[in-house]
Amino acid sequence: MRDSEELIPVGKIIGTHGIKGQMKLHSYSGNADSLSVARSVTLKSPAGVLREVTLQSFNANSGKFIIGIKDFDDINLVEAFMGNEICLKRCQLSALDDDEYYWSDLIGLKVITDDGTLLGTVADIFETGSSDIYVVRNEEREYLIPAIGDVIKDIDPVGGKIIVTPIDGLLDL
Repeated sequence: MRDSEELIPVGKIIGTHGIKGQMKLHSYSGNADSLSVARSVTLKSPAGVLREVTLQSFNANSGKFIIGIKDFDDINLVEAFMGNEICLKRCQLSALDDDEYYWSDLIGLKVITDDGTLLGTVADIFETGSSDIYVVRNEEREYLIPAIGDVIKDIDPVGGKIIVTPIDGLLDL
């Protein structure tokens, strides 16, 4: 079981919005339900510095989200937060279905084909319109593995691995 106080990145501040200290947020999952009800969040700077703040406002706007932080009501006060990740404690996140995982739980897992070939570890994940893509790296190369049922056969965070069945040509790219 994971620590309920563990910080999970859920989005990134990508710009300011107006002059009253509001900021544009890119949600990593596109679903900001947990964030919309959170009272406090932790900002993580690119240098790794953590700062707990209180959310004052949260609104959807043109596919992105707009947030305001208590006591930061001027654009000049929030510009330093650009590029910061917004993190929630694991206990603040919504419960997941059995076949759902937070990206942070998948980063670092070994990726193995169903015939036992180690492809590498999940180094990053990004979303496309149709599915997430797992960026799998080893010392020699990188693979882009689509998170679709035809390819992903098993995800075992406790065992530290993901089993994949590569479709024709997937590993040749």
